[in-house]
Amino acid sequence: MFKKVLIANRGEIAMRILRACRMLGIRTVAIHSQADDAALHVRFADEAVCVGPPEPAKSYLNVPAIIAAAEVTGADAIHPGYGFLSENAAFAELCKKCKLTWIGPTPDAMRSWGDKVSSRENAKRFGLPLLPGTGVLKDADEALARAKEIGFPVILKASGGGGGRGMRIVRNADELPRAFETARHEATVGFKNPDVYLERFVEEPRHIEFQVLADGHGGIWTLGERECSLQRRHQKVIEEAPSPAMTNELRRDIGERIRQAIGETGYTSLGTLEFLMDEQQNLYFMEMNTRVQVEHPVTEMTTGVDLVEMQLRAAAGEKLSLADTRPWSFRGHAIECRINAEDPKSFAPWPGLITSYHPPGGGGVRVDSGVYGGFRVPSNYDALLAKVIVHAPTRPEAIVKMQVALDEFLIDGIRTNIPLHQALLREPEVIEGRMSTRTIERVVSRGF
Repeated sequence: MFKKVLIANRGEIAMRILRACRMLGIRTVAIHSQADDAALHVRFADEAVCVGPPEPAKSYLNVPAIIAAAEVTGADAIHPGYGFLSENAAFAELCKKCKLTWIGPTPDAMRSWGDKVSSRENAKRFGLPLLPGTGVLKDADEALARAKEIGFPVILKASGGGGGRGMRIVRNADELPRAFETARHEATVGFKNPDVYLERFVEEPRHIEFQVLADGHGGIWTLGERECSLQRRHQKVIEEAPSPAMTNELRRDIGERIRQAIGETGYTSLGTLEFLMDEQQNLYFMEMNTRVQVEHPVTEMTTGVDLVEMQLRAAAGEKLSLADTRPWSFRGHAIECRINAEDPKSFAPWPGLITSYHPPGGGGVRVDSGVYGGFRVPSNYDALLAKVIVHAPTRPEAIVKMQVALDEFLIDGIRTNIPLHQALLREPEVIEGRMSTRTIERVVSRGF
């Protein structure tokens, strides 16, 4: 096992990794920007190194400074968390050259599965269902020709990334040239990769993703699925496990196909394969995220598996041993709400001083957070403050437990999106498990 891990991230995920390391007896190094001098992960790590000013490009994305911090502190591994450098294969390669273990998949696996076009080819090879789509498009003329073959509406997507950047819905031929150039520009700025491709666009999809875990000894586990349909502008807001739309038959079928694909491509570590479900309950593979996901706690709550611990053990070369992870062994239902520092109606970021902070508690309630009363939320980073996760025997009980937890969550001094979560958990579509990726759009348009 590792002696010392540098955590190349911030906020709640840095705290999550730090806790897992401490449970395994691993010392930790926190990196931070000048804006995060008083952050929780800095206060609780064994050592801390400032890697630059508040701007992410000069701190949390500052590769030379991060490598230097690892070398100066004697770290033997780097955990990237999610976001920032977590899916940067070149950074993973550099870690290896500097004799630092990368806690994640190999750089080749990251390229094979992390690139959206390449991952579609993998999915096709191993029988995962795909929406009609294209490879990388060379120009707007080719995009238009292929869109006419597929049939409108279509969606343009960045090959090198996700999170809504480089994505444009196109409903007719007239819209395509401008949308193509906009998507390419966003892809270039966001991911330093201008490549885009097309897929058929599903109007009212559900977003369902499958968690996979693999070690370097042939062990592969699929740990069920998560429902992530409650999104705004392709950013997830509420997640749950299991999905109310899934059947055991479909769960087993997709799980076995995923196991084959992961095994034959030699993938190790955590990974998440994301799917769209259309109105007829057909699943279609979209992409794979080659890292730990923000929403991983709902899988942990329903399987009893500590995913970050398993990720650390796999990276250290251990042969993993898990209890029964077949679908029928999962227990109860879990829901996660992402609490953001933003105006709940305009969604404008709302940084500032948290004057008081009282998280919810009680049985089956978990809060993963990177803030506290007296902490000043910087304006330079993602607005995520905390995640509230609840677990209960049934989905209706989990919804009620989350409603109670949100009522107890007090954050003063700044605005948060807690009122949006409260409105969504009163929405009939959500209560009855009928939501799609357009549910939040409808709730917001009606007002709440």
